[in-house]
Amino acid sequence: MAKSPEEMAQTMIDNLPAKTGKSLQEWLVIVRGSGLQKHGEVIRLLKGEHGMTHGFANLVAHKFLNPDPGSSAEDGDLVAAQYAGTKAPLKPIYEKIVSLVKGFGPEVEVAPKKSYVSLRARKQFAIVQPSTQTRVDLGINLKGRDPQGRLEASGSFNSMVSHRVRLASPEEVDAEVKNWLEAAFRESL
Repeated sequence: MAKSPEEMAQTMIDNLPAKTGKSLQEWLVIVRGSGLQKHGEVIRLLKGEHGMTHGFANLVAHKFLNPDPGSSAEDGDLVAAQYAGTKAPLKPIYEKIVSLVKGFGPEVEVAPKKSYVSLRARKQFAIVQPSTQTRVDLGINLKGRDPQGRLEASGSFNSMVSHRVRLASPEEVDAEVKNWLEAAFRESL
């Protein structure tokens, strides 16, 4: 009996590790890390730099650009893509921030997006974004507080937060940063 298109695609997905050495999720992380957004560009990357056949490259490109609900947009994949390649050394900064805010209580929600992670309670109180290869930007919502020292006005960084703190190492996620995050968290309840 003939297979449906969905069954054929699933067979290809199941065969990806054996044929290419990586699972669909691993390929999606690579594609996200490339920053490419067009179908043809993704196919050229996968075929040219990774030696993938056209059929598999087309499947990965399609899944990247048209994700199934709950498949490629899983939280771990989004965070992995943000801290892939040259930004990998920044991940301990992210992990320290998340560990810190989870200690504020069960109301904290860590919600990864494509290019940043939203930290929420009833509403968003902060974001964590690996902005450069050497820096994570921590956006914090502290309405009514004047910028001072490391706590800068968010400016053009992100309009969803009022302030930004530039972090180059986990050690910079200190008591001062914890106090700002805790105040923003309380305001979001």
